[in-house]
Amino acid sequence: MSSVLSYESLVHAVAGAVGSVTAMTVFFPLDTARLRLQVDEKRKSKTTHMVLLEIIKEEGLLAPYRGWFPVISSLCCSNFVYFYTFNSLKAVWVKGQHSTTGKDLVVGFVADAFHQIIRDEGILALWNGTFPSLLLVFNPAIQFMFYEGLKRQLLKKRMKLSSLDVFIIGAIAKAIATTATYPMQTIQSILRFGRHRLNPENRTLGSLRNVLYLLHQRVKRFGIMGLYKGLEAKLLQTVLTAALMFLVYEKLTAATFTIMGLKSARKH
Repeated sequence: MSSVLSYESLVHAVAGAVGSVTAMTVFFPLDTARLRLQVDEKRKSKTTHMVLLEIIKEEGLLAPYRGWFPVISSLCCSNFVYFYTFNSLKAVWVKGQHSTTGKDLVVGFVADAFHQIIRDEGILALWNGTFPSLLLVFNPAIQFMFYEGLKRQLLKKRMKLSSLDVFIIGAIAKAIATTATYPMQTIQSILRFGRHRLNPENRTLGSLRNVLYLLHQRVKRFGIMGLYKGLEAKLLQTVLTAALMFLVYEKLTAATFTIMGLKSARKH
């Protein structure tokens, strides 16, 4: 019980929330461009920077930050829950032993499933694309699995990681997770914001049958690369955001433990 209700888990949770909010704020315009590329089939520009320039020209300088506050509010709460749950579960399961890639994946999956429920509570009536959202639980789980694995490998060779080390492994981990789950992100965006025809046999948004139907229609119309439309913007945004988030997270936790005269009990 002490491992779950610990000061260390609270520090990780606060640092994770601050890191995610900082990073998302810096790179939020890239997510705006990604969404437009995914759902706006009439837009002529196909590159991230050109889409952003078009948005600013047509809608104003602050247009790329439209919708920022609700996203940041949700992100702050959900990442606090995620980092707290992830570190608490890891402390309980590992119990002084070295963690493994498999354990990181399981803990990451459970922690993200939990924070997804917390995030969605109260807005289920507005939440289209529920099934792909649940599948996207694998995204942060895969991300943390690779991040923790790469981190352990580097720590075997050196006493501590540099800021560049953290930035690079955070970027690599997120790039792998984003690429692996991007087709489901495309379908999720289409279900929420795009114009689409549902499977006539099942008009329930976000159901497995409709997800498979939309995947098939997307490939039929645009080819296999249609599932990866906007990937450039998404990779740019998520990779840089994750890298900066992990950097702020690691530095903030280390600084807090140093100031308080405590040593993190977390095993890598």
